[in-house]
Parts: sequence; C-alpha cells; structure tokens
Amino acid sequence: MSDSPPQTQHNGTEPAEQNGAKPPSAALAPAPAPVRRAVKRAHSSKKDTMNGPLYMQASNNVVLVRRLKRKGDSALKQLTRWLVENQIGLSLNLLALLFLAHGCVPRAREHTIKFFTLSYYNPKSGKYGLGWDDGHLILACVVLFTGLRAAAMEYLLAPFAKAQGIAKRKDLTRFSEQAWLLIYCSVFWTLGMYIYCNSPYYMNLHELWTAWPDREVSGVMKGYMLAQLAFWLQQILVINIEERRKDHWQMFTHHIITISLIYASYRYHHTRIGNLILVLMDVVDLFLPLAKCLKYLGYTTLCDCMFGVFMVSWFIARHVLYGAVCYSVWAHSPVILPSGCFMGSNDKLSGPFDPPSNKGSLYLLEPLWNSEGLVCYNERVKWAFLSMLLFLQGLTLMWFVLIIRVAMKVLKGGAAEDSRSDDEADELEDEREFVYEEAQPLEEEVGVEDIDLKNWERRTGVRKQAAATTGVSIPGHSDRKELLGRIGCEKQVD
Repeated sequence: MSDSPPQTQHNGTEPAEQNGAKPPSAALAPAPAPVRRAVKRAHSSKKDTMNGPLYMQASNNVVLVRRLKRKGDSALKQLTRWLVENQIGLSLNLLALLFLAHGCVPRAREHTIKFFTLSYYNPKSGKYGLGWDDGHLILACVVLFTGLRAAAMEYLLAPFAKAQGIAKRKDLTRFSEQAWLLIYCSVFWTLGMYIYCNSPYYMNLHELWTAWPDREVSGVMKGYMLAQLAFWLQQILVINIEERRKDHWQMFTHHIITISLIYASYRYHHTRIGNLILVLMDVVDLFLPLAKCLKYLGYTTLCDCMFGVFMVSWFIARHVLYGAVCYSVWAHSPVILPSGCFMGSNDKLSGPFDPPSNKGSLYLLEPLWNSEGLVCYNERVKWAFLSMLLFLQGLTLMWFVLIIRVAMKVLKGGAAEDSRSDDEADELEDEREFVYEEAQPLEEEVGVEDIDLKNWERRTGVRKQAAATTGVSIPGHSDRKELLGRIGCEKQVD
C-alpha cells in the first residue's frame, strides 16, 4: 500500500456513492476524536522512516496513523521525560539563580561562593583541606555538566552529525553521546596526565604511598578529583533518566564502584593512586567513543582500525597497568605506609596509635565525613580498597570478553560493533514509544439539513451578494442555495 495519507476530493462535486458511502448531497464538518487501536506492527527488513511508517493499513482496510505514545505513562516516566527535555533550561536557570544571588544579595555571598570556588584554602601551605563544603562545588559541577552535555549534543554535535548524513534519531543520539564522552575524556585525561607527569609518583609505584597522611592537596588535584566525582555522579543521573540500555545494571554498578573509589581515595588522602587509576581508565575512553563516532559517520575501515587501537589500549591500561596498581596496593602499601591511626589537621596531626576498640569497624568510615577525625591504615583498610579495585577489574574483564567477540567478528569479515550497546534492539524500543491510531479525515460528510447558515454567516461575514457579483438577481434563490452551489452540492432546494 502507499505510505501517503488518503486524499479528499475537492473538484466541485463529491464522488459518487461507493462502498456504502453517503449520497452526494453532503457537505463537510469537523470530525470526531480519533479512536486509538492497539495494533501490533509486523516487522520488515526495510524501515520507511526512522520510527516506522507514518501510515499503515490494518487487516480491515482501516488506515492507521503513527502517534507518539504519551498517555498511560507513570508519573515517574513523565518526570524523567520532562527532565530530559528541559536539561538545558533547568541547568541554566539554576546556575543563573546562583550567580544572581551571589551578585545581588551580599549576605548570601559567604554561602554562594562555595558553589564557584575551592573551599578550605590554607594560606600558610598554599594547599586546600577537605570538608563538607566541597559538596557545594560538586553539586554545581553536576548541574554544569548536565547543561553542557545537553547543549553540546543539541546545538553542536547533532547538527554536525546531520550535516554528515546521519538522519536516524537513534543514530544522532548515539553519535552525540559518544562525541560528548570523547570531548570530556580528552580534556580530563589531558589534565590527569599533566598532574601525573609533574608528580613525584610518575613512573614510580612506591611513591604512591609516601608522605601519608597529608590532609591537604594542591588546588589542581582538588579541582580534578571533585570534577571527576561530579562527572560520574552526573552519569548516574543520565543512565536513569534517559533510555535504558541492555547493560544498564552493569554500567550502574561500574559507576557506583567508580564513585566509591574516587570519594574514598579523596577522603582517605590517597589522591595519588586515585589520579593514576583515573588516567588509566580515561585513556581507553578516548578510543572507543572515537571508533563509535567513525562507525556512525560511515567510515567503516577507520572504525575497524580504531577499534583495534581501542582493544590494545584496553588490555594494556585496564588489565596490565591496572593490575600493577592492584599489586602495589597489596605488596607496597603495607611496607611503606605507617600502620595505625592519625587524628587532627596537618598542623596538629597526632599519631600513629592503635585503632579504638570501642567502635568496632565503624572507625574505618570516620574519614568519609570527618576531615580531621581518625584516619587509619591496616589490613582492613588495604583489603577494603583492594576488594573494590578487584571487583572493578572483574567487571572490565567481563567486558573484555565481549570485546574479543567483536574482534573475532571483524577478523571474519564483519564490522566492529560494540556488543554492550543496544542498537540491535532499537526497533523494539521505538515501537514501545509509538502507537497506531485509526486515521480520521479532517472533514466529514453530513446532510444538507445539518448546515447552520446563520452561524456560517456570523463566522464568515458573508451576506447575500449575488447581484453585486454577477449583475443578475434570480428570484427565489436564497443564500442557502447559493452556499450549496459554492460547495458543489447539486440537490435542488425549494
């Protein structure tokens, strides 16, 4: 059948009576509301549009039109859709409100300044301490990343993809997401490498554990760690408000472990090892998004080559070098780090002393909320960190098995595709977002007697003007017959 909607004839007269249609003595009036029908669309190898055909025909020859499915959604679904559709405006308004409050309300500046600057600066050492006020900057960065991501995808990356020939909505979304990840990792991997290359632990795993506990960090390191923490918190928000992928729970678990490691390394004053692990993780995220972007742009050969580079970088960074870091946690930290607990700020640091016996294991959590409270190192602390690192390693090993499968497919002549994504399920997801309703004409046939001439005259302002128009006035011909003649009705009316 044709995919175009049915046409209504307007050639001066209505078509003759066919298939039980009304007689030709009919006019046109507004149609009733459309009736929604639950129709299961048959799958085909060819899709007419990115979301399926706009029009289709049911088994009883009824024409159906595709509509966006919105009714019946839960309140949570409607809220997440609203958040997705208003990410830019919401982020911009929140940040603008903070700036306005900071500029126009002097009494609020001691609070609003925390959203824009690093807290706990120590002028004596030139470094920064830790505390709850860091949460203000983290929250501001979450809002900023949300707005930047949505704006870059909407006004920069998606238009670029369209200009390169990408037309499908899903492909535009996937390309924009991967391009944004590439931009972010390019910036923060470069910053992380700058910190690492200018640090005492550059190419020296033993130096990861020296000078502990130093309860202050440089401004660059603090900004880097807080921004990374904010980014992964924002990723938690993204994967829960946007369309869920096949690997949703794996990614959710990965993000939770990553956030826990970043926060714990920051609060336990192990920012050196935190910086090194982030550098090893981020370098891989330079090549995979680039390979995916090349795939969506149609550069299949370059995509396959970049996928090979990604695979090698994954193995070296996330298994060989990451394994070396885990070994250093297990072997080097007990030798170099002082065993016991410390308390106080850098200026009044006391310790080491034995862990308190009246708190059980709760003392291990104290550094997470008290920046000058107990901070300890012992076997429990070592295995707490090592267990999270090894769990993350197990997750990346599982993904690496999927990557090897893709590589085997490429070697057999196929194309490189990320098996963790859900591109092959896009058609099923699209059908859940759209329903087909019975198409109704914009005009409906009614009898002559149903026409209300008085209302028609009031709406249009048309009066009896036949004599002024033709120069001839025929007695007995009323406005009613003149109107019927104009719309093509041939039935004589006395």
